[in-house]
Amino acid sequence: CKNCQNWEISQANPEDSVAAKMPPDRIPALAKEYDCLSVAYTYTDPVAYYEYTLDACAKTREAGLRNILVTAGYMNDPTARELYKLADAANIDLKAFSDRFYREVCDATLAPVLNTLVVAKSMGVEVEVTNLLIPTLNDSDADIKALSRWVKENMGRETPLHFSRFSPRYRMKHIPPTPPETLIRARGIARAEGMYHVYIGNVLVPDAGKTFCHGCGALLVERVGYRILQNRLSNGACPDCRTKAYGVWK
Repeated sequence: CKNCQNWEISQANPEDSVAAKMPPDRIPALAKEYDCLSVAYTYTDPVAYYEYTLDACAKTREAGLRNILVTAGYMNDPTARELYKLADAANIDLKAFSDRFYREVCDATLAPVLNTLVVAKSMGVEVEVTNLLIPTLNDSDADIKALSRWVKENMGRETPLHFSRFSPRYRMKHIPPTPPETLIRARGIARAEGMYHVYIGNVLVPDAGKTFCHGCGALLVERVGYRILQNRLSNGACPDCRTKAYGVWK
């Protein structure tokens, strides 16, 4: 994508990647060495080295660990189903609710991504959606409302939705960073559309990473950046009203 936030990695020489140096069966062994319960495939889209990801997920699942995919979700239906059979969770980018945006910014199309989102959720994968908001390109009220409404109607209002801040990088250094006010506005729109769990990423703003109970409104998980300050969940449910919180809690 012209706006790639990790272009130094995504555009690197494939021979320099971890996949070139580490066989798939080494991944779960390394995870266990570090007492990890799961393996995440991220930063360079795992779909770009699909066969390696598939083999690594199979080996990781055999070892009793969980697989997490962080991906743009641009896949054909059969390959998506084959991979998501081995996935436990996924954070999938929905870059914009616009086929024109996908064609002009990503040299891709929207429909396969929407299908992957629905397929992954229908297969029991714990799915979260991330939308990187880029000033003037996909940050209008109408854009945010349409995207939020589609997620609610096709994936369920419990699906976590993240709005992330864009930074000027790669081929879009001429566009300024996303103002925090835009992200706060997006969160408000998504909540007004009925989404339960809406988060803000890449910038510290009030309540950016807090999880609230959709039953009684109580604070369940408090986060600041990547730090968890408190987790009040009891067996995946609100301790006050016993409403279950979407996710894998362990």
